[in-house]
Amino acid sequence: MQEFKTESKRILDLMIHSIYTNKEIFLRELISNASDAIDKLHFRSLTDAAAAREFAIDLEINKDARTISIHDNGIGMTRQELENNLGTIAASGTLQFKTENKLDEEMIGQFGVGFYSAFMVADHVTVYSKAYGTDVAHIWSSNGADGYEIIEAEGGDKADCGTTITLHLKADDEDYAYGDLLSEYKLRGLVEKYSDYIRYPIRMEVTKYEKETETKAVETLNSMVPLWARPKNKVKKKEYEEFYQQKFNDYRAPAYIIKADIEGAVNYRTLLFIPEKAPYNYYSKDYEKGLKLYSAGVLIMDKCSEILPEYLGFIKGVVDSPDLSLNISREMLQQDRQLKAIAASLEKKILAELKKYCKSDRKGYEKMFTEFAPSIKFGAYDKFGEKKDLLKDLLLFYSSTENAPTLLSEYVGRMKEGQEFIYYACGESVKKIDKLPQTEAVKEKGYEILYFSDSIDEFVAKTLLEYDGKKFKSVSDKDSIAETEEEKAASEKTREQYKALTEAVKASLKDKVADVRLSNKMKSHAVCLSAEGEISFEMERVFAAMKNGADVRAKRVLELNPEHALFQKLAAAKDTDKFDKLCGVLLDEALLMEGFTPEDPAGFADAINTLLAE
Repeated sequence: MQEFKTESKRILDLMIHSIYTNKEIFLRELISNASDAIDKLHFRSLTDAAAAREFAIDLEINKDARTISIHDNGIGMTRQELENNLGTIAASGTLQFKTENKLDEEMIGQFGVGFYSAFMVADHVTVYSKAYGTDVAHIWSSNGADGYEIIEAEGGDKADCGTTITLHLKADDEDYAYGDLLSEYKLRGLVEKYSDYIRYPIRMEVTKYEKETETKAVETLNSMVPLWARPKNKVKKKEYEEFYQQKFNDYRAPAYIIKADIEGAVNYRTLLFIPEKAPYNYYSKDYEKGLKLYSAGVLIMDKCSEILPEYLGFIKGVVDSPDLSLNISREMLQQDRQLKAIAASLEKKILAELKKYCKSDRKGYEKMFTEFAPSIKFGAYDKFGEKKDLLKDLLLFYSSTENAPTLLSEYVGRMKEGQEFIYYACGESVKKIDKLPQTEAVKEKGYEILYFSDSIDEFVAKTLLEYDGKKFKSVSDKDSIAETEEEKAASEKTREQYKALTEAVKASLKDKVADVRLSNKMKSHAVCLSAEGEISFEMERVFAAMKNGADVRAKRVLELNPEHALFQKLAAAKDTDKFDKLCGVLLDEALLMEGFTPEDPAGFADAINTLLAE
């Protein structure tokens, strides 16, 4: 028995129990090493015809002996190489091979510790290996940190090269059922999850049942060539859809597909999908966003959230980069610089594709945007509008004139001569907004109004401030419609004429309103409610809906239409017992139209009944 050369029992114990957080990673590591061994012989075959062969990795299960074997017909190892690569922890033959041959080719094992992941599931490991071009094979064996031994095995002919690693599984314990790894179904699942895109076939004898007859057959478990690595014109749309449905557990086809090969500071391939429907828990704290992250076809992270901005969290897919610097367990990334470079590049690519989607399939884009509007709009609002310039041309809002969602660029392109503002109105639904009294004067001018029915819409508008030099303006604002000098003079005269009346209304309503004023916004309605200051009614509703949200209230201003017949009745009722009832009814009417509930619904009903009975 020989001791490990450079490291102690404590270091090997650390590798087995600390570096790897998931025991099932062992198969990925050993298959990756087998792939590297084949890569080396394949490279040799370019100048040595005798090295050429049908390369493959074979798995074998022996349930009686409780063993799993991984065999490759790659370059193999001499006794000295077994000593160097397996007897010295953290020595990497792959890294040395790449350095000596000045290769940029994607090879996986570069740290020399992946092999030792076998000891997470095995209490004894044997390695039979015969190097290409030699006559003698050797067997390396170890029970773990106590050490190892190497003995000579009976040879074979020169073509018989390769390596077989046999794991003698640990006994099941309360923490882990190691025997489950002897299941064909389990191993197949691990290969499909972690090693599906290893470039050589991974084969295993599997059990099949035909007409109640059990048969054995060798099957290739992996697909070898990733869908995202194949030329786009060689892949049918149906293949993309089936890949998405299988890998991301969605019975629907994706709404949109993005495929790209990016070269730059970090090279990567990506295949992304926009779902047709949001996952049931997408807008909950339980939802986990992220893309599958691969390095040279080997799965590193099942959900890498760092490469996808929060507002695009609904996107599914994969990113595969050979340039990632991984830690020695390949379970985490060593440098976030590369990850940040991918994230920045990926975000730009996705946004460019969304613009293309909007132009090429407007109906499809509108449907997609409706599904994920809160998320995308949040991206424009979040972090004080950090991404607003990237997203402003993707936002859709319902148009009063087009009766359909519209882009801000389209709205501005339709603006009438002399129109200063982008007008908007807020409410619970398009239908309710369309009936708001405040919209009447704006519509009469022939101006288009954006209907903000999502709670975040007004926050987005206040974050954007303007689009193409045109500022946003709420139809509820006091100065929403510009008046001519003649109109201003007439309005001032009317205000002076009824100043005592508006003061009496305000006194009657007491602290229920901040002010009462006359307004030219309305045409068919007698009254409306507007908010004064920075807090709008929509913002008030948003804060009220928040758990433990602050009690934020908009300043209510009651606006009266001096041209309405009811206003004259109000004026006539001044200084009578009916006046207070009329004032209260008008306020409650305005509250209802704005989507609020009157303070005293029963009192409102009684007042209406009393007035009707007179």
